[in-house]
Amino acid sequence: MLEAMFRANVGDDVFSEDPTVNELEARIAEMFHMEAALFCPSGTMTNQIAIKCHTEPGNEVICEHLSHIYTYEGGGIAFNSGCQVKPIIGYKGQITASQILENINPLDIHKPISSLVCIENTSNRGGGSCYHLNELITIREVCNSSGLKLHLDGARIWNALVSKNESPKQYGEIFDSISVCLSKGLGAPIGSLLIGSTNFIKKARRIRKVMGGGMRQAGYMAAAGLFALEHHIDRLVIDHENAQKIANSLSVNNFVKEVLPVETNMIIFELHHKISASEFVNYMKEKDVLCMAISKNQVRMVTHLDVATIAIDKVLDVIKNFNLDI
Repeated sequence: MLEAMFRANVGDDVFSEDPTVNELEARIAEMFHMEAALFCPSGTMTNQIAIKCHTEPGNEVICEHLSHIYTYEGGGIAFNSGCQVKPIIGYKGQITASQILENINPLDIHKPISSLVCIENTSNRGGGSCYHLNELITIREVCNSSGLKLHLDGARIWNALVSKNESPKQYGEIFDSISVCLSKGLGAPIGSLLIGSTNFIKKARRIRKVMGGGMRQAGYMAAAGLFALEHHIDRLVIDHENAQKIANSLSVNNFVKEVLPVETNMIIFELHHKISASEFVNYMKEKDVLCMAISKNQVRMVTHLDVATIAIDKVLDVIKNFNLDI
């Protein structure tokens, strides 16, 4: 990947003159059978640009209450778009078409206009859970009948596609816009892309500039993304298998209360009340295993291409001996 970055042919992306960025944008758009794409520094930016494109100030955005756009993007929906959020309590970070239908506001001057539904796949706080394609199609039908746009936060869409044996084209047929990440599972150092219609991306490019996302010789980063698309998608199954190994090890230990079902590369588990998440994380760090506390009693672990088999074996060993050492 680094060699590909060194060899990149670059230009000024603000003027759409970086050939490697242009190649990456065209490649992603073609993969999802959508018209155009826009390269951005982060998934937060692509999500926030999409929301800004699809809404007007005073509108309402419908999403799951643990979704990234609502929980982890710094209040960006209010700050950037002047919209409020209707968070729905779903299951494993997912919401259903019927829930969305129930939460669309009537045309009443006392209420904000519901204009956008945002879906996250895989769901971060849902433990890397994946939507069923049929549910997404039904959600699309609800949005069509109600005049709402539909955006996909696909930060981990590659994991979902591999896990469910689905194609990018199937998602391109469902959503008005899609954000895809090149870091995380694919291992690029930086970058996400926003995909949509030609007119949508034209508007998004202007908003990217306003948000400070215009880049010059961004082709060095885009080259890493192109390499990742070529070499790192099929191997995601290895991360999924490693995550399942860790989940299996955790599930048989008496200090673990519950492990969320593992579908992709994430493991979220709840500890019994005698052990706090921070205590567990600190203990693991002392053993050179890094993980994250996401609540007082919940911990998240993530597998990826930089975690080799020997490292997984060490994690399993540390977990196995946790009760003996604590």
